[in-house]
Amino acid sequence: MTTSRDDQVSRTARAQSFNAVAAQYADHRPTYPSALFDAIEELTGRPLAGSRVADVGAGTGVATARLLERGAHVVAVEPGEGMAAEFRRRLPRTPVVRGDGNALPLAAHSADLITYAQSWHWTDPARSVPEALRVLRHGGALALWWNTSALGVPWIAEASARAGRHFGRDFSREQTDLDAATADPSGRLDLARRTVRWSRRVPIDTHLANLGSHSLFLVQSPDRTAAFLTEERRHVLDVFPDGIVEETYDVVLLLASAPPAA
Repeated sequence: MTTSRDDQVSRTARAQSFNAVAAQYADHRPTYPSALFDAIEELTGRPLAGSRVADVGAGTGVATARLLERGAHVVAVEPGEGMAAEFRRRLPRTPVVRGDGNALPLAAHSADLITYAQSWHWTDPARSVPEALRVLRHGGALALWWNTSALGVPWIAEASARAGRHFGRDFSREQTDLDAATADPSGRLDLARRTVRWSRRVPIDTHLANLGSHSLFLVQSPDRTAAFLTEERRHVLDVFPDGIVEETYDVVLLLASAPPAA
């Protein structure tokens, strides 16, 4: 399938849109559950503690912070100026370098683990797969993951359908497309898939600010986004009249080990 110039312009605009709302992103986006990192350790067969990790597309450091809590030695890679600045403000002792997954600014065989939290879809796998294999040590691993809406929860399915109508997109199909074939069309990686369900309870203002920090909202006109979020507040309060929202997520994890040395 080819990508039109207009599609590419839209994709670039969405990728760059986070820089203007980096603090909002950091304050309101969900983190990741401990069970996710347990699964990574199980699949890689080694603890995160002491591992050399490159967190690519690190954004404001949401995933980096969890990796640091597990004792990993992390270097972050982030292309956006605004996101990198917010990262430095929140994690001043952790190195962050400007770059992206298509051309990693890292030495060959320098990482035990490369992670992409909510960011692999911004790369071109034809370039990012070879780059990951170049940077990983022999026997290291590449882990990709996404917090996806738990569409089996009725109110979340209804909210997703409303957003889909707003944007003219089928979000349920996009979530089911998070698999090995779409992550690595070349088939070079033997990607295992795990799903971890978790939830958080947050005030409705946090819930709506989280929604508004997604790129599809950020590239809309401010008036259109505000109108949608105002209407969404009414729908969500019908479900959670006390204003405390239980967001439920299915974290989709794809993980592959680098081949051993020949």
